[in-house]
Amino acid sequence: MALQKWATLQIEEGVKKQKAMALENLISTGIIQRDETPMEKEVVGQCRGCFSLADVMYFSKKGCEAVAEDEVTRRFSSEELLSWNLLSRTNANLHHVSWKLAAVWVTGILIRYCLLLPFRICLSVFSILLLVLATTVVGRFPNGRVKGWLSNQVQMICATLGIRCLSGLVHFHNRENKPQEGGICVANHTSPLDVLILASDRCYSLVGQVHGGLLGVIQKSCMRTSQHVLFERSEMKDRHLVRKKIREHIADKAKLPILIFPEGTCINNTSVMMFKKGSFEVGGTIHPVAIKYDPRFGDAFWNSTKHSMMTYAFNVLTSWAIVCNVWYLPPMVKEEEEDAVHFADRVKAVIAARAGMSVLPWDGGLKRKKVKESFKEEQQKKYCQIVIENGSVGNGNVC
Repeated sequence: MALQKWATLQIEEGVKKQKAMALENLISTGIIQRDETPMEKEVVGQCRGCFSLADVMYFSKKGCEAVAEDEVTRRFSSEELLSWNLLSRTNANLHHVSWKLAAVWVTGILIRYCLLLPFRICLSVFSILLLVLATTVVGRFPNGRVKGWLSNQVQMICATLGIRCLSGLVHFHNRENKPQEGGICVANHTSPLDVLILASDRCYSLVGQVHGGLLGVIQKSCMRTSQHVLFERSEMKDRHLVRKKIREHIADKAKLPILIFPEGTCINNTSVMMFKKGSFEVGGTIHPVAIKYDPRFGDAFWNSTKHSMMTYAFNVLTSWAIVCNVWYLPPMVKEEEEDAVHFADRVKAVIAARAGMSVLPWDGGLKRKKVKESFKEEQQKKYCQIVIENGSVGNGNVC
């Protein structure tokens, strides 16, 4: 910590105060000042009761604002830091500030790659081998309390070792709200480390996408000793089956709580995006969990569209540490006459408020696919409704 404070002071001395303030304002307020006036007020104020060709400018302006400052796609890239954490340079103005700072950076590289990396790789290999061997042995036990207890101990020990591989420091808050048997635990999603962190404090039955490679080996090992629900992202039939299995699972109050990440993809830990409603349609008690990483010590975000699992693992193993806070929030249930969408939004808002992140209504699936046509049609219908209500259609009024 003292080393990082000294490095930050050196950076601040090498950069002019005006540029630093401009950079801070740019990050906090954005590239442009966006007009948040809703369509109903702005369009009606311009047309004054008739269709106006000037309405085209409203949509053109909104399009330019979205291109200049896209609040969605930037959530799928690593968070920009205000100061250097000795891992990477976050601004071109911070190059070659001083030879002393360069020496500290080189020293950090030697420590991370020559000292920490070999030790972490050895511990990681040992943890994975222990998980595979232990689950193979425990999996041969007959179903019962002994097998369940051994399975829980193996998973928690291996998860704890996995965190130690990353020099992880996890702070758990409000453990009295820890998810109970027969419930559904939902959390914001940043990386596969979310599972590792939560599993080190409590065992869960996992619901998620089938993976290949190293992550697939770990999934198959866990399946030998406990029940998990895995599905292919592209197969919608499996999702209906998943919903049925979740209902059956939570009906048995003796089973482990189910862990679900309703966003469906990894977000860079600066915001919480749309929660899929499927997890909130099955009933039962929802146990919200908020996870917030400290990016100053290492970037936990996994950009799966850019980096493979092995590349991501290497980047994490060569960081300083993984530091995060986990808050167990009070359990929530769906209110009367509340649909699954509004319930999901209410849970999402609670998680975002506790972790200090922004709330976005957009689907995280936009990382891999284009905007749905229904979104475009919704805006078109809204504008048509405005024109009809102002009586311009049928009267032949054009401004």
